[in-house]
Amino acid sequence: MLPDRTLPVVTIHEPGMTEYTMRALRASRLRSAEIVFRTPFAAEAVSVASHKFPDMAIGAGTIVNEAQCRDAIAAGAKFIVSPGFSASIARLCEREHVDYFPGCVTPTEMMAALDFGITTVKFFPAEAYGGIGAIRALSAPFPQLSFIPTGGIGRHNMQEYLNFDRVVAIGGSFLVQEALAAWEKRA
Repeated sequence: MLPDRTLPVVTIHEPGMTEYTMRALRASRLRSAEIVFRTPFAAEAVSVASHKFPDMAIGAGTIVNEAQCRDAIAAGAKFIVSPGFSASIARLCEREHVDYFPGCVTPTEMMAALDFGITTVKFFPAEAYGGIGAIRALSAPFPQLSFIPTGGIGRHNMQEYLNFDRVVAIGGSFLVQEALAAWEKRA
């Protein structure tokens, strides 16, 4: 599970940026990172981050198939995040004892996640699918679910999400941008 209520969404475009980015996150007291599998360096970044920063919860995001999931887990990912629900990813994560946070915005997707015993889902893209109002509405028929909203979250609305007890964390790339800006300012 995540160590705090924030999940920085990290994109590594160059292999050498992993350690720098993780140091900036840690200096900003952020203790987790979802490294997205949208660049050729993602698996390497997960490996570097999980080995050099064992005090942080390092996961892999934008996982859209079982092969990516296997690569992420082999690289050391402690959790997997996907933009939608995948039964094959859910089964693999269950076998490997790795937390899986699938993207779920409809009741059907949430029921599928619950069928696999998943009780924390990514709500993505949060703002496009109704934001905190939609999460509140979906919480009524699904009292066993918790949410990690991402997509359209920023300083301007993060507290509104965090004030709702069913939101266990918020995610976004804005957390990385802020951490990097603060890190560069200190340097």
